[in-house]
Amino acid sequence: QVQLLESGGDLVQPGGSLRLSCAASGLIFSMNAMGWYRQAPGKQRELVAVVRSGGSTNYVDSVKGRFTISRDNAKNTVYLQMNSLKPEDTGVYYCNADVRSTGGWSYYWGQGTQVTVAS
Repeated sequence: QVQLLESGGDLVQPGGSLRLSCAASGLIFSMNAMGWYRQAPGKQRELVAVVRSGGSTNYVDSVKGRFTISRDNAKNTVYLQMNSLKPEDTGVYYCNADVRSTGGWSYYWGQGTQVTVAS
């Protein structure tokens, strides 16, 4: 089985920064895309950023220029550096990864980490 564990969520003032981490563990043969999603209260979960195994990235328009996604393949870890945070960035941030394990390829989710941007 594969587990994803997020960390780094916190309460931060507008304009501040946070760095989220998500480490995958278990029997992992290979990983493809890794991404971060977020869900604000009363809203649907949305894709924030994704990084593929080759290093290419995509971001939702609202975070371009402020957030940076990266990965460390040796550690099976994905990061999300969030700068110039705004109140509308508030939500639960979930890690997602496309992993090949004993059962083949599957998408796995972390449990989520809360990010609150408020003064």
